[in-house]
Amino acid sequence: MPETIIRHASKTAITLMAFAIVFTTLMAYVFNVTKAPIEQSEAAARMSLFRQIMPEHMHDNDLLIDTVDIPPNPLLGTTQNTVANIARIQGQPTAIILEAIAHDGYSGDIKLLLAIQADGVVSGVRVITHKETPGLGDYIDIAKNNWIKLFDGQSLHTYSEADWRVKKDGGKFDYMAGATITPRAVVSAVHKALQYVVQNKQVLFTAQVNQQPSAQAEKK
Repeated sequence: MPETIIRHASKTAITLMAFAIVFTTLMAYVFNVTKAPIEQSEAAARMSLFRQIMPEHMHDNDLLIDTVDIPPNPLLGTTQNTVANIARIQGQPTAIILEAIAHDGYSGDIKLLLAIQADGVVSGVRVITHKETPGLGDYIDIAKNNWIKLFDGQSLHTYSEADWRVKKDGGKFDYMAGATITPRAVVSAVHKALQYVVQNKQVLFTAQVNQQPSAQAEKK
């Protein structure tokens, strides 16, 4: 009887081990097969977003690989390292695409993606994630409202310090009646991001050209 139990237990263990090996092998195969398409899809989605905030003629480099690491900074609202993308024409920096976070939204953090030119002018801004309630969130979403385009072409020179507020607070930026907190948070975040870029221009716009070949170049 004990021998029968031992044989049965051994068979069960061998069977389970075989299943584990087959399952692990299958998962590894699926991962390898789907990894490249997923990365390509993510890259295409990111480039599509980049094109919304910066014209194609402003760069001739691969934005996805020409990057610079940015440490956490209160002006950006970041608490972890982030990666900014550098736009160049014939090797010369023309703009930077970076992330900023407004922590004072109505319902939580509002994450922004900004393109700021080397001369300190905003090329474009998009809200990429937020937790604002329906209606408030629509106001800052480019798919539902053009309000976010108010930042296009603005800089620390076109508006004074006092102007970088919503009109209710004595500034220059429109806001939706009954919904001041959300646009106020976004305006403040864009203003601080501009300050960050101006203060760190020497570092951001003198970063070395990334020589790593792009995925598209490797395919060619």
